[in-house]
Amino acid sequence: QVQLVESGGGSAQAGGSLKLSCETSKVYAAMCVGWFRQAPGKEREGVAQIHTGSGSTNYADSVKGRFTVSHDNVKNTIYLRMDGLKPEDAAMYTCAAAGPRAYASRCWDLTEYNYWGQGTQVTVSS
Repeated sequence: QVQLVESGGGSAQAGGSLKLSCETSKVYAAMCVGWFRQAPGKEREGVAQIHTGSGSTNYADSVKGRFTVSHDNVKNTIYLRMDGLKPEDAAMYTCAAAGPRAYASRCWDLTEYNYWGQGTQVTVSS
């Protein structure tokens, strides 16, 4: 069982930045951790994923070049740095995990994720 707790959400102006954190209760040598978001009336979207064993990452086209996912295995924490925020980035952001996973390619399959946090709200004003 993996527990995840997000923090760092809040409000930012368009063009601004926020950094989200996802602290995990248990980290395998190699696991997948992903950030997802859902805005009212929209389907949940996979934003960014990272394989903690290899450090490989994957991003949705809508955030490429603006968002960066990283991990700190000492702190058991995964981060999502969001730069160049746009009003359409406003959503509930949730981190999720799947582990253990030996291969990074498993992380890009969004159906793999079976542990979920509670989410943190991000608001972006224009």
